[in-house]
Amino acid sequence: MLDVRRMQMLRAVVTSGSVTAAATRLGYTPSAVSQQIAVLEKEARTPLLERVGRGVRPTEAGLLLTGYADVIGRQVAEAETALADLRAGRTGRLAVRYFATAGAALVAPAVARVRAEHPGVQIELKLIDPEDPLPDVREGRADLALVVRPEGNGTQAAGADGVRLVRLLDDPYLAVLPKGHPLAGRRTVALADLAEEPWVGSERPGPCLDAQLSACEAAGFRPRFVVESEDYVTAQGFVAAGLGVSLVPRLGLGSRHPGVVVREVRRPEPVRAIFAAVREAVPPTPALDSFLRALREAGGGE
Repeated sequence: MLDVRRMQMLRAVVTSGSVTAAATRLGYTPSAVSQQIAVLEKEARTPLLERVGRGVRPTEAGLLLTGYADVIGRQVAEAETALADLRAGRTGRLAVRYFATAGAALVAPAVARVRAEHPGVQIELKLIDPEDPLPDVREGRADLALVVRPEGNGTQAAGADGVRLVRLLDDPYLAVLPKGHPLAGRRTVALADLAEEPWVGSERPGPCLDAQLSACEAAGFRPRFVVESEDYVTAQGFVAAGLGVSLVPRLGLGSRHPGVVVREVRRPEPVRAIFAAVREAVPPTPALDSFLRALREAGGGE
């Protein structure tokens, strides 16, 4: 196989017209350059230079390799520039997985930040409800994913198989009651006061529903679901129709239905914790750092 560095030495000799001039340009001794050209001729199995007076000129094979060496040199320079741009965050791709209720409040300002600070970075957004995005992060198909995990302490948590979870915010659940409900006149509602009420389910099975059930268990009851909506807007409609009460996270409340009232919940307060999942072993890029900072600021963190 031809050695690329020796090909660049050949190119220097051909363009400068002599071994001595090439050695001066490259910072080698003339004998070192001559030795490398001799090795390259063995690799090529044909003479590459011929002497003319005090200088040298390329053979046909030498001209051929010099042309390729010039192309390779330009490509290496382009590769170095592209790599520098990627490291500096001027180019690249950022693949993000998110769930619907985090889109407007968290993802939108983060995308705006990255586009302002790193306009050359392509952002790929994919809505992942109800998929589990951790395999995409772990296997490199995504750089970051928003996930919900049980409430806990600290700003970071262990993921799975090399995935690190960075805590963004705690999203509390609010009580959604029909207008005219006996509890609607209170500023806050104790969770136990909803124990005997029919419930409208707003969550599909998973960590968000688990957050509700855990809080209800701590309050000493298990909710009796009479309607399953798995959608916050639809759940509000069922509540407004008088079919039951519901819990909806603050981020998922959106536009309130005119037929409901919303109250904070206490003793205990149901909370879902929202994390950003990133790969543990991969060094963060400037764009990913920027996206994470914007997510934490949008979530009320530092």
